[in-house]
Amino acid sequence: MKLVIKIGGAALEDKPMLHKCAHAIVQLARDGHRIAVVHGGGGALTRTLGLLGKKSDFVDGLRVTDAETRDIAVMVLAGVVNKTLVAAIGAAGAAAIGLCGGDGFAFRARKKQTPGRDLGFVGEICSAEPRWLEAIWAQGGIPVLSSVALGSDGEYYNVNADQIAAACAIACHANALIFLTDVPGVKNAEGSVIPWLNTSQIAPLTATEVIRGGMLPKLEACHHALRRGVGRVRILPASQAEILPQFYFAKLECGTEVVEA
Repeated sequence: MKLVIKIGGAALEDKPMLHKCAHAIVQLARDGHRIAVVHGGGGALTRTLGLLGKKSDFVDGLRVTDAETRDIAVMVLAGVVNKTLVAAIGAAGAAAIGLCGGDGFAFRARKKQTPGRDLGFVGEICSAEPRWLEAIWAQGGIPVLSSVALGSDGEYYNVNADQIAAACAIACHANALIFLTDVPGVKNAEGSVIPWLNTSQIAPLTATEVIRGGMLPKLEACHHALRRGVGRVRILPASQAEILPQFYFAKLECGTEVVEA
């Protein structure tokens, strides 16, 4: 099977958790699955921007990105964060190849239009070319993608990692898209994790602000992937990444499965 796994939040910041995620990914690959990993790195980016005296503003979970912030995002996301994850997977026993969306024109971006607000160099994916993923898989490797991509104007754009994960899953006809996060799942108004979330429930939960912030682009990405043919989409806590190899063979008691209405 083809599985796209997106890693973000604390899983990239906490070394034991990162190693747990890496070992689960390697086990999936050893079981014969073709794995593509997409990562965020917002925490590292915010920290680096702070050290350089730049404040981050967000609109619906998306970072407003001027040219300087974009350049720092390329440095941090396609550099340190990507290579740290490549190293973790390597230490767990598999060959990982780090890429950004701009490499080989794997993912092309266009400027994201937001009514009433210019987000700067924030992009959305407009095309995807899976041949580089297929080439890496053919050689027994695991592609690791950071969330920056090139536009037709030759500029790099900062793309929400959840959205590039969905685009990756759609492009390679993945059987499943799995988000490893630092939250236990999508929560209802009472604070309990919703085990099964129908996409028709997303809009009313958003309207009442039960779902907000960074969960907004994540669920938008989930919905988009399901509409475009990805078999299953699930949000799982990275702290329980060891259950990943059981994803298709056992009933998982944690996280949120997002299903099409």
